[in-house]
Amino acid sequence: MNSECIFCKIIAKQVPSTIIDETDDLLVIKDIYPKASIHYLIIPKKHISNVRDFSKDDRAMAGDMILMAQKLSQEIPDPKAFRLIMNNGPEAGQCVFHAHMHFLAGHRLPGF
Repeated sequence: MNSECIFCKIIAKQVPSTIIDETDDLLVIKDIYPKASIHYLIIPKKHISNVRDFSKDDRAMAGDMILMAQKLSQEIPDPKAFRLIMNNGPEAGQCVFHAHMHFLAGHRLPGF
C-alpha cells in the first residue's frame, strides 16, 4: 500500500467509493467522472504504479483483471459492447499512478 495513493486509500476503505465488485486481489468501483453511462475502474489491490511495473509474479492478477471485465460485461444490457482502457504514464492520460483498467459501456462511449 502507498499511503499517498488515492486508490490505496479507497482499497483500505479510508476514502468512500461505490463498490461494484471485490475479490481478494481486485476492487471494482464506479468512476467519479464517468465518460460513459457505465464506467467502472478495475483496480488491483496491490499497488503497482503502471502497466510497465507489472512483474511476472503479477501475471495471474493481470489475467484476473480481464476475467473481471468479462464478468462485468455479462451484467450490462449489451454484453458485447464495452471498452477496456489502461492509460500508462501522464502523456497517455494516466492521472492516478496506481495501475487500473477502465471498463466503459452503455450510452456515450467516447470516440463513437
